[in-house]
Formats: sequence, C-alpha cells, structure tokens
Amino acid sequence: KRVEGDMDVGVEEFEEKLPRLRELILGCDFVGFDMEFTGLHSAFPPGGQPSLFDYPAEWYQKARRSVQQFTVCQLGLSIFSSENSSKYMAHSYNFFLFPATFGQMDSEFSFQAFSIKFLTHYGFDFNKFLKDGIPYMNEAQEKKLQKGLLSGNWVVHSVIDKDKVKKVIDEVTCWMSFAEEGESMVLHDIYGFQMFEIQLVLRQALQDIWTVPLGSQEVMVKKISPRERWLLENTFYDSCRREQILISARGFTNLFHTLVKAKKPLVGHNMLMDLLHLHDKFYNPLPEDYEEFKKNIHTLFPILIDTKNVAKAIWKEFQFPQASNLLEVYEVLCSDMNPTNATCPEVFHASDCLRYATKKSPHEAAYDAFLCGSVLLKTAHLLLCRISCDPARTSSSFSQYLDVLAAYVNQVNLIRARVQKINFSGMDDCTNRPPLLIAKVRGWPSVTTQQIYQELRIHCRFDVQQLGKNQFLLFSNKFKDVKFVLKVCKTHPNLQISLYRHWRHSAQVNCFLQMCGIVVSWSLLAFLLGGSSNFAL
Repeated sequence: KRVEGDMDVGVEEFEEKLPRLRELILGCDFVGFDMEFTGLHSAFPPGGQPSLFDYPAEWYQKARRSVQQFTVCQLGLSIFSSENSSKYMAHSYNFFLFPATFGQMDSEFSFQAFSIKFLTHYGFDFNKFLKDGIPYMNEAQEKKLQKGLLSGNWVVHSVIDKDKVKKVIDEVTCWMSFAEEGESMVLHDIYGFQMFEIQLVLRQALQDIWTVPLGSQEVMVKKISPRERWLLENTFYDSCRREQILISARGFTNLFHTLVKAKKPLVGHNMLMDLLHLHDKFYNPLPEDYEEFKKNIHTLFPILIDTKNVAKAIWKEFQFPQASNLLEVYEVLCSDMNPTNATCPEVFHASDCLRYATKKSPHEAAYDAFLCGSVLLKTAHLLLCRISCDPARTSSSFSQYLDVLAAYVNQVNLIRARVQKINFSGMDDCTNRPPLLIAKVRGWPSVTTQQIYQELRIHCRFDVQQLGKNQFLLFSNKFKDVKFVLKVCKTHPNLQISLYRHWRHSAQVNCFLQMCGIVVSWSLLAFLLGGSSNFAL
C-alpha cells in the first residue's frame, strides 16, 4: 500500500520511480517546481550582494557566483494533469539531491548559516539530504566521467570507499586462494556507488573473477575461466557497462532530461534562482554571458510562467489584501475574496501524494511546487472570467488558460535590480521603476553610504551608492517611498534630496560640459585676439 512517505524520494527509491515519473511528465499539462538551497546570495566578495542599481547583466554575474558556491538540497515537482475541464490531478514529489561523488568526481559547496537555520525551522530532513541524496551531474561533469571510464584505469578517491574497497579486496583474495572455478561468494553492505566502484576495482585487479549485483546492497563474486570472462564482458546485460554506470551516475539528471524533452510549461514562484541552478547543476556550468544564459534556458524550457509576476500584475486590479509569500497568495485566491473561486477547477492529490490534502508544509519544495500550480490555475481562471465577463464560467481548457496568460509567459520576476522582470523570449523591459534620487550632504563630514542608509531606514528603504564627494544616489523599488522621502526630507538639516537628472548630476556629463566650456572659451579668446590683430593691421 502506498503511503504519503512515497512523496519523499531519495536515491534508494528514485530508480524504481523513474519510469513512472517520466510517464507522468510526458503526459501532463504543466509542471510546478521549486528548489531549496544550502545558501542564496554569497556575502563574498564584499559588494557582491544584489542591488537595485544592478542592470540584469550585473545582477546575473553576482547571482552566478552564488550559484557556483551553493548547491540544491531539495527539488520539488508537482505534475498537473487535467482529468476534465473542471478537475486536475496533482502528483507531488520531494527529491533530495546530493552531488555525485564517483571515481574522481567530487564537488565543493558551502552552507549559509541563515539558510540552514531557515530550513531547520521548517523541518528539513538534513539526514536524508546527506545520506540518501540522489546524485546528479551536468554535461561537463559527464564528459569527465566518460573519459575516466574509457581509460579503463579506475581509481577510488573517497577515503571511506578506499577503506571499504581494501577490506573487500582482502576478503576476495583470501577466498580466491581456496575457491574452485564456478564457486562464488557474496559481499554484503555495499551502498550507493560502491556497488559500481567495488566491481570495477575487483575486475581490474583479478582477471579470473566476475561480479554480479544481488539486490541493492550485495555483490556476488564468482571464479570463472578467461574465456567465460571475455564472453561476459561483451554481454549486453553486464551491470558495469559504461552506459549503465552513466545512467546511475546521472541520477536526477535523467529526469531533468525528461522535463527538457517534454517541453511542458514550467511554473514557479520567484523562480529565477531556480532556473540558474537548473542550468548549472543539470545542464552545463553557467556561461559568463547573460544573454547566452537566457537563450539556453529558453531552448530548454520554451514556456515559463512565474506566478509572482502574474500575482503582482493582477493584485491591485482585484483589490486583494497584501500577500507577502506564496502561501498567502494561495489562501487569498482560495477564499471568498476571489470572485471566481467557486467556479475554478478543483485540484485533487494523487493517491500516493496525500500529505498536502490535510497539511500545510511551507518551504517544503513539493508543497511550494503544488502551490505554484494551484495559483496558476486560479489566476488564469480569474483572468479568463474577466475577459469573458462571466464569473460563473466553469468549463475551460488548459490551452485557453495559456492564451489568457500570454502576456506573462517567459516573464520572470527579478528581485532587487533596475528592472522588475527578465524576458526569456526577448528584450528586457527597463521601464516601470521609480526614478533615481540624489542626496546632497551638508554639515556631515566623512559620511558613508551605510550612515545614509540607516538615516533613511527610519522612513523607508533605499539602496545607496556614492556618486561623488557629499553626493549619494538613492534607489527604491516603491514609488510611494520616493514620494514619501522627497516630502519628509525637505526639512532635513543635513540632506537635500531631489530627483536625479543625468544631464545635471552625472560626473561624466559635468566633465564633458566643463571640457566643452574650456574649448569654447579658448576658441572665443583666439577669435577675439585674431580679430584685434587684423584690426591693428
């Protein structure tokens, strides 16, 4: 009997579930997804934190460094399939991930104290992440592994695995001294990639043996003749064939390839960091060029929908109360405040995924993935009913929902930058941000950006950047904060705050104008002196 624990997938369960997961993804309407990381934005190097002054390419370079430093510890998928026009079935799964460590493959990653504390608060299972995480690799790592396999000289680098291999070799060598051809022995307590490494090392060291896995934790060693060994090495059913090793080492990347092949709409909430990690961990290391990253993601996933971006756009129009996170957005849309909630398609949980039917689990990846998919359906239904002027409308296909969401497709929310969203299928829109302000300081010697920030924080939040001596740029992502600070600081004893005008306040423009002034002055002087000489003659 299936239980809700089947929703948590580690390395022991993944291989068994993979065929069914592939079938679900290829046959679904869309996929909600979410990730949890060991860290978000690195504090190093200083000044590497995202800022409202960052253009998308600058933001990308900062985020790229952080993605290379941290790893994904949990990935959630919620696979939505329509049973009919008014009913959807959701299959939701948490995949615990851990970088592949096999042969010479190894990875380094960091933990950020705040992120770990945050995950711990919401009940994250670090034991399953560390002990039972599904391996994964990108294409660059796979090429290195293929090269090692083709060389035929297998070397074990892990200290733990080395100790295990040494013990096994001693045990098998001792047994071989007395064994007759055709006899066999069984090795016990073989875990994970040790299953491959022990077989490869034994076959490499001993030419008259053959190995066969028995279940998931045992290996049979059999003494055989050289001819039988040659025949077995060339059989399609060899468990240590290069293709089989690669499939196991790829781990979750096998399912990533299915997501790419299916080309189903991928739905997230504030999903930009998730997309960066998807590219880096499962496809290829993030490129240096921002536009190349956008192009790659659009090729992998042609239809992206960020529910944060959709919710921001419609929230004021329908006068919904403020919602500060995904769960609050979902709860508002499920309440009577949503005029179309009663006619929205119902979402049912699959029989092996019932945990979320009775339990809220915020910041558990699969739960947030489920919320993303549910919010998508509710916002799309709301927009469709508005267009058709029929709040009682009950019958709608998913293709109709996609049509009504066309303006939001591939528009992914961007936090703390000069633009509000990234367009993965075109040029980024650099409009609709509050204007820059400039603060001129009087009677406050040696003032720093941090002091200016703390002074304004009393009223509202601004990012602060020094422009010149006693001059600072101020940037907010809220129009109301700009209006407020312009009004409040009119009487400030040390700060004179006004709108920034590039032609008036830019150091480069001022320098250019000064140079032009000097050139004009000298030209005028030369003209006057030349004119005086001609007059005298």
